[in-house]
Amino acid sequence: MGVSPMSPTGVSPVESEKTCDQYGRDGRATHGQDARATRNASLHTRSKAWIWVFVACAAASAGGCSQDPTKGYSLASQYDTGIKTVCVPIWTRGRNVFRRDLEFRLTEAVVKRIELDTPYKVVDKSRADTELRGSLDLVSQRVLSYNPDNGLPRETEITISVSFTWTDLRGGKAIKQVANLRQSDVYIPPSPLSEDFFQGSEGVINRLAQRVVEQMESDW
Repeated sequence: MGVSPMSPTGVSPVESEKTCDQYGRDGRATHGQDARATRNASLHTRSKAWIWVFVACAAASAGGCSQDPTKGYSLASQYDTGIKTVCVPIWTRGRNVFRRDLEFRLTEAVVKRIELDTPYKVVDKSRADTELRGSLDLVSQRVLSYNPDNGLPRETEITISVSFTWTDLRGGKAIKQVANLRQSDVYIPPSPLSEDFFQGSEGVINRLAQRVVEQMESDW
């Protein structure tokens, strides 16, 4: 039987081949394990970083928030939580307001805005905690520009002024009183828009209703 020649390192070529092949496989396996370990460590580090960011944000929020809005940021409701219901009688027209139906349209817009923007429920007076009563004090129009070709109005501005009182029916105390709340908008009579007063006043009424309900927010 012959003897395998020895390499200069003292390892036979067969053993050297086996050793290299083993090292190659082990090397690839080790490299894959190292890569996975590196990715896991990186993910773990990022996770810890996000946790610390969350903790820091929570601490900052806790330090800045308050149940009392006057003492910092607040997540509390903007409306008085002691009030649950409100009745809204048909608004009245002032003695110098001659356009009819505006009071009905404004009342309807206010009711819709209360239901949409506040936690209050609109009910009849017998079941209401509060009452929102208002009046249209002024309705005016003025021409902003004329068509130079025919002298007809090209832009017309509508202004509506209202007053209202919000009263707590449980004690008779006025919660809010606002006078001379004005809102204006412009409509275009000529074609192609051909808008009339009804269309022009729609935007004024909706914006007024929004502003009235904004006044029902609690004072900070």
